[in-house]
Amino acid sequence: LTQVVAVQASATTPNLPEPVDVVLVVDTYHHIPNRPAYFRDIRKSMKPSGRLAIVDFRKGAPSGPPEEFRFTPEQITAELKQAGFSLQTQHDFLPRQLFLIYTF
Repeated sequence: LTQVVAVQASATTPNLPEPVDVVLVVDTYHHIPNRPAYFRDIRKSMKPSGRLAIVDFRKGAPSGPPEEFRFTPEQITAELKQAGFSLQTQHDFLPRQLFLIYTF
C-alpha cells in the first residue's frame, strides 16, 4: 500500500517524518515514560483531521504484560486529555485488548 508508511518510534520520540492522518499504537502504551508530553509531540505531527488509535491489553485479560502495566480506558483518556486529545470511539470487539480512537 503506497498510502501506508510504517515508522518505528522510540519511547522518547515518535519519529514521524511529516503530518500524518492516523497514528496507531499497539501494545506499547505502558512503555512510554512521559505519555502526556509524548502524545503532545505526536499531535504536532498529525493533520488537523488526524486520529490516534490506541490498542492495548485490558486489565484482567489472560495474557499480556503484568496488571500494573495495564490501563483502563479512563486512565488512558485522562492522560491523553492532557495532550489535547478527546475520546472519539471505543470498540469492544477485541477480547483481550482495548481499542480506543482519539481526535483533537
